Amino acid sequence: MSHLKPVNKFLCLQTLCESNFRKLLRLIPHLPAIEKSSIARMGDKPALHLNIHEKAPYTLILELSYCFAVEPKPLFEPALKLRVYLDAGMVEVLSDCERPHKRWQGAVDRQILEHKWQLNYFLDKWLDHCLHHGYCFSSVDGDLQTAFANA
Repeated sequence: MSHLKPVNKFLCLQTLCESNFRKLLRLIPHLPAIEKSSIARMGDKPALHLNIHEKAPYTLILELSYCFAVEPKPLFEPALKLRVYLDAGMVEVLSDCERPHKRWQGAVDRQILEHKWQLNYFLDKWLDHCLHHGYCFSSVDGDLQTAFANA
């Protein structure tokens, strides 16, 4: 997933999580105001779905995924579950659709750090992609908000 191998991965991971928070706020400017779910549509590109799982005063747990129209039912990928630290200005990936519940029993710290690095680096590149293609959750009108952009 990631070919970048920083020397101090822990420090770089913190910087990456801070950068991802800034990008996420560009993608979802009204993030703290969203209550449950939202959809961003960009022309003929896959719809980008946002679902809030938990909301606390200083943190959010949300899922961000594309929705692909696949029969017999829609496919939601990459389905990243994120923890957003509103007070610290950071976001970290908790899980993805490939490894929804990673078990860390018996893992050494560097394996855990490597896994976290890969997931958060993927989020960084995916947020860049979404922003480059003009995705934005721009309106807040209740529980379901939809942002339509002209393609």
